[in-house]
Amino acid sequence: MSKRTRMYLYNAISIVAGIGIWWLLALSGLQLPTPPEVVEAAARMWSAGIIQEDVLASLQRVLIGFILGSAAAIPVGFLMGWYSIARGLFEPWIQFFRTIPPLALLPLVLVLLGIGEVPKVSVIFLAAFLACVISTFQGVVSVDRTLINAARVLGAKDGTIFARVVVPASTPFILVGMRVGLGSAWATLVAAELLAAQAGLGFRMQQAQIYYDLPTIFVSIVIIGVLGLVMDRLLLFAESRLTGWQERR
Repeated sequence: MSKRTRMYLYNAISIVAGIGIWWLLALSGLQLPTPPEVVEAAARMWSAGIIQEDVLASLQRVLIGFILGSAAAIPVGFLMGWYSIARGLFEPWIQFFRTIPPLALLPLVLVLLGIGEVPKVSVIFLAAFLACVISTFQGVVSVDRTLINAARVLGAKDGTIFARVVVPASTPFILVGMRVGLGSAWATLVAAELLAAQAGLGFRMQQAQIYYDLPTIFVSIVIIGVLGLVMDRLLLFAESRLTGWQERR
């Protein structure tokens, strides 16, 4: 059996065991819906078009905020790692905002930007940006100086060194930062949708909470987990393609 096949087998065993434990806890008296009740609620919501609407709304917010945040973080991280003046200008502000949870800025963002899509995407952007920029910066400063000096000895200019040495060596750090930023984006989205949203998985959980509709809450939780897992696996696939030169265990 290949290593990849064994890993898929372990994943399947883990999923089945997790569902079994959940089912046993629900039957033991805890106020949890059983898996069949959650499946029934999901089927009902799907037939009514609720799941499609909520998934589309949440995915749109997450993707816009995450992509914009990562796209802004990568060049800023490169600048901070390559130029000391950029590090001196940007690092105090990045460290300042890192100590403030994006969720804590929600009231301020809502007051300044209103209750539309912009404030929700803004806090997701900030969460993804802060996670990715630090990882990118760390990747640049961790590049082996021997590789840079060897490139200089061979006559490479700064642009060539940056493109052929620094960027490839920093790519694993960037992708790790993007994975962390993706998790932060989903966590921030759920909280953002609790305030002034008309559709979305977080909004649906809030509405279900009012009526103590636990199956609906679990449907949203499972969907968020599945979407986050799929997106994370896509980033892992990109990492395997972009960093094939890296030794792995």
